[in-house]
Amino acid sequence: MKKLRFYLILILFAIPNIAFGQQPGIEENAEIAWNVSWTKFYHPSTNLFYDYISSYEKGEELSHLPSVQEVNRQYPNPCGYGTGMEDCMILTGTMLDALVDRYKITADEKLKEYASAVLRGIAKSSLIENAPGFVARGLCVEDGKSFYINSSRDQYTHCVYGLWKYYKSSMPSDGAKDTIRLILSNIANRMIQNVTPEHNYDFLRMDNKPCPLGICKMWNVQSHEAARLPMFYAAAWDVTGKKAYYELYRKYVYDAVVQSEAIEKNHSAYVFVQMLYSFDLLFSLETDSDLQKRLCSLKERVGKMALERSKESLDKLIKLNREQLAVLGPDWRNVEVWDMQKGYKIPRWGEYRKIWELIREIGESSLVVYMQDNEKLHEEEFKILNEYLSAIDYTRISSCGIIFHVASYWKAKKFGINTESVPL
Repeated sequence: MKKLRFYLILILFAIPNIAFGQQPGIEENAEIAWNVSWTKFYHPSTNLFYDYISSYEKGEELSHLPSVQEVNRQYPNPCGYGTGMEDCMILTGTMLDALVDRYKITADEKLKEYASAVLRGIAKSSLIENAPGFVARGLCVEDGKSFYINSSRDQYTHCVYGLWKYYKSSMPSDGAKDTIRLILSNIANRMIQNVTPEHNYDFLRMDNKPCPLGICKMWNVQSHEAARLPMFYAAAWDVTGKKAYYELYRKYVYDAVVQSEAIEKNHSAYVFVQMLYSFDLLFSLETDSDLQKRLCSLKERVGKMALERSKESLDKLIKLNREQLAVLGPDWRNVEVWDMQKGYKIPRWGEYRKIWELIREIGESSLVVYMQDNEKLHEEEFKILNEYLSAIDYTRISSCGIIFHVASYWKAKKFGINTESVPL
């Protein structure tokens, strides 16, 4: 039955104007996705990646992004929600992880230049004067420095993991390692200073006011968020060797694992990615055999959840035609519906959000599966990865989900998946 479904999908791909249509193979399309990520979603003035594109015209892809004036008056909200620059740190941290994987496979020296550029973007976003340890979501492309004052633990998670992964690779120079140590130390120090009962365990906005949305809270949080705090301390300890960070890592890690074990599957795929980033970093450093086993079990458990989410996403994706997949993101200033969330005015993207999210969700799900060691899961996921990665026209995709597709591909390659063949 599974083989029949797979053959039916292949036939569907071959029918013009239905589903995805005839496209290049996975190897070629993965390279197209890589190039599109760097030419359309990346901006050289900030060295960061952005959430969506609103035009396929060269040079106009990111024309919707907020102006300096809009950012400086924190319009439309202090997170930049809905503007196209709310998840830059998530995307840029993910690409840094992908760069490390690609370099490990190809040893292409040019990738070091890409990684250095990405590090500059992260450094500009996290080494902010008068706000040590604050990590901005992204930077305004108009001046390369203005930012929204409310970050989130999600942004920090991708930032910390990407920097740590890069640091542990053979890619960075001594100067780059110094920069990473400074950033991770600053982040840990901000946690020490602010993540206290007095602040309700909130690391605070850039203006040192509490976040009204709860997204900067680091302890006494939901199960899928519990491992973030020890992860940050562990990363800082690993790159600096400072005992204070190690002791804080040990203080929180056991309870964090216990809380994480209460995870249920009813979450978006981005939750699974961030859990795996936390578990992967902690597992790599953990010496307690019991915690190692439990972290390994958590990785596999979340990987299975992600595989199921990946299958669900593919079922939805194959029902869309090329025109639907190619829809562009909006100029958020002109949307008709706005939400209010605890005083934050947020533009709603309407139907576009579903397409944007679906493209991202299937990539995030694949990435999670390839972040834990289970050959059987890898093989199942590759059938899905092959179907969407070989079929989508990445020159006509406006969602930042493309970056997760790229990261998934290189993670699969790292595990020795033969991407030149189609599994039947």
